[in-house]
Amino acid sequence: MTAINDLLAFQRQTEALSSIAERLGWDQETVMPRGAVEQRAEEMAAIEAVLHERRTDPRIGEWLDVAEPRTEAEARSVELIARDFSRANRIPAKLAQELARLTSLSQGIWAEARAKDAPEDFLPTLDQVLVLKQDEAAALADGGDPYDALLDDYEQGMTGAEIAALFDTMRPRLVALREDVLGAERQPQPLAGHFPQETQIRLARICATAFGYDWSRGRMDIAVHPFSSGRWQDSRITTRVVETDPFNCIYSTIHEVGHSSYELGIDDDYAFTPLGRGVSMGVHESQSRIYENQMGRGRAFAGWLFNRMSDAFDGLNITDADAFYATVNRVTPGFIRTEADEVQYNLHIMMRFDLERDLIAGKLSTDDLVEAWNDRFLRDFGVVVDRPANGVLQDVHWAVGLFGYFPTYALGNVFAGCLNQAMRDAVPDLDASLAAGDAAPAVEWLRENVQRHGGLKRPRALIEEATGGDVSPEPLLSYLEAKFGQIYGL
Repeated sequence: MTAINDLLAFQRQTEALSSIAERLGWDQETVMPRGAVEQRAEEMAAIEAVLHERRTDPRIGEWLDVAEPRTEAEARSVELIARDFSRANRIPAKLAQELARLTSLSQGIWAEARAKDAPEDFLPTLDQVLVLKQDEAAALADGGDPYDALLDDYEQGMTGAEIAALFDTMRPRLVALREDVLGAERQPQPLAGHFPQETQIRLARICATAFGYDWSRGRMDIAVHPFSSGRWQDSRITTRVVETDPFNCIYSTIHEVGHSSYELGIDDDYAFTPLGRGVSMGVHESQSRIYENQMGRGRAFAGWLFNRMSDAFDGLNITDADAFYATVNRVTPGFIRTEADEVQYNLHIMMRFDLERDLIAGKLSTDDLVEAWNDRFLRDFGVVVDRPANGVLQDVHWAVGLFGYFPTYALGNVFAGCLNQAMRDAVPDLDASLAAGDAAPAVEWLRENVQRHGGLKRPRALIEEATGGDVSPEPLLSYLEAKFGQIYGL
């Protein structure tokens, strides 16, 4: 009894310190002065040193040897602590500290290079990050596949080979659908005009409220790359504004509300334990994508949004709700992953997955990355990348060392497809609520079946229990074919 209590009490402090480190990351991407980058890098390195020391504390091993969990939650907590203890002990403290320092510094260098369209200013730093991540992967893999070791940080139990097989299954139908859509005679009209930042932010807040965001435990700020951060009683969102494209702000906001609502929806009893966070990035992404796409870009909510936007911007060049719904879901060749339509989004992820696997395996160098990116983009999307900010510099993930993260976006879409099918069966009148700007019935279903569990269940088991079936890309692909077939008259 003493061992389990001591173990969980020790973990509670580690979780609190980890939350502080996460808050520092939020601050860096939102309100930190630009001139403080080097100081923040040292601060992040210092707190990572403390966290690594705690995660490898020999007492954890002693407690694990004799701990006797009394509940399902305690048993799962012990499992997760043991997993983290094993992984942390494979990584040298100096490597963990240097990764924290360099990735904090690299983030600022990436942002500057992106603003200037100057990959040459960033790639040398990226190469340093890559070397450290290769060292980390080798240490974690212990003779196994290095990329799998990194992927396991974000999606426990998933392998690169499984992801590749999933993508091979999905790609032909996605490519065929894209070709049919882009070649269709019926093409939605684009939204045009000038949409002031202040009005966009006000409307984004209205949408966040419609999707149940708890403003008493959150806030919204502007960032270069939208993200959410935090857990338990404090989960914050960010968005970005392009004054010619209000959908960027609105749907980025809804997307991040999905992430944040997951964290805020976890059972309060799991706070400051390993169960008090989303179980995997794939499950996390399922929440953000189902909020953004299956609900936010659905016909019912789009009709409500059309009226709000028409009022907010004193009219639109799109004059009716049906045409607006088509415009919201308009498929166009584009460079930016975060702005990609549902048909093409996963193709962006498949490209990044292949490139980062080659980077970690040493088959691709950072010197050749720009050319490799541009060649692959042309091959996959039929478009020549016009500038680095629209190409290799568009995502922050590699700058901050998140190798193995990208495939979880597509996996999240697959999970969202399964959840949407089950949710629609369970809440047959959902569209009536969404048409009134009220996502509460969906939010409640997702909270009950997914969010409240936090890390209690393994990712695949959680989705299968929530949906009552096996995880499969079929619901997602069928949903996309039906939705875009109707919009484009296929």
